[in-house]
Amino acid sequence: MGRIRTVGLVLKRGQPRAARVAARLVAWLRRRELDVLVDAETPLGRLPTRPKAMLVRESDLIVVLGGDGTLLSIARRTGTEVPILGINLGELGFLTEITEGEALRMLARVVAGRFEVDRRLALAAVLERGSRTVRRFRALNDVVVSNGAMARIVRLTVSVDGLPLTSYRADGLIVSTPTGSTAYSLSVGGPIVEPTVEVLVLSPISPHTLSNRPLVLRPDAVVRITVAPGQQDAILTVDGQEGMPLEGGDVVVVRRARQAVSLVRSPDRTYYDVLRSKLGWGGLQGGPDAARASGG
Repeated sequence: MGRIRTVGLVLKRGQPRAARVAARLVAWLRRRELDVLVDAETPLGRLPTRPKAMLVRESDLIVVLGGDGTLLSIARRTGTEVPILGINLGELGFLTEITEGEALRMLARVVAGRFEVDRRLALAAVLERGSRTVRRFRALNDVVVSNGAMARIVRLTVSVDGLPLTSYRADGLIVSTPTGSTAYSLSVGGPIVEPTVEVLVLSPISPHTLSNRPLVLRPDAVVRITVAPGQQDAILTVDGQEGMPLEGGDVVVVRRARQAVSLVRSPDRTYYDVLRSKLGWGGLQGGPDAARASGG
């Protein structure tokens, strides 16, 4: 990652607080003669705007003001070389771990090059219909095939690396990254995976057969999900934000994306601190010294 000359801002929609914090960050950046671009969906004053895809290409750093959902909206478009600084304006997030009070200090560290990033495994998904590719997707959290409005059981056949795995009769199937293991996958009984452990996780949603359990695969596995012929009312969802209806016989191929997503790491808390906060696991016994000794 080279010197930061242009900073792209992505703000949570309809959040006046995000605009106020952004104004302070912009003033700080301009005093240091850095260029600032803003996501076209959330313009800010007279600052130049760009669509997300262009914002990523023209920025050396992306600053997200909002929550995890706001960060996901831009993370699917970034490559490894563009770090994302996530500033949370509500409760601490799994992805946006910097608080508003820490924002300027952390921004200064990043601009000065004194920061570390977590490189998070991302997913590439392809929807195939017949002999043609209908659409390509990229995900930081998960790719989900599930039932639609009618809430019917979905019938799916899954292979891994071209080898038959199993068939599912369920409400759906989640292919998750380690980052996404604390999202939808967690709610259906999937394991929590530390983000640095590169794996893919298959988590069935309310499977009809109780022996269909979550499965952890190596990171380079290629998962091929085939919707049963005649299946109706199935949908494909990516990171809970993008999606489209599926037809019987459609195939969704999910594999590791070529480029990871780089998230700026907070120097003030660990991944385990975030887990305890978000999942309500409570504090450690023995006070601050015990917490430091255990990495808390």
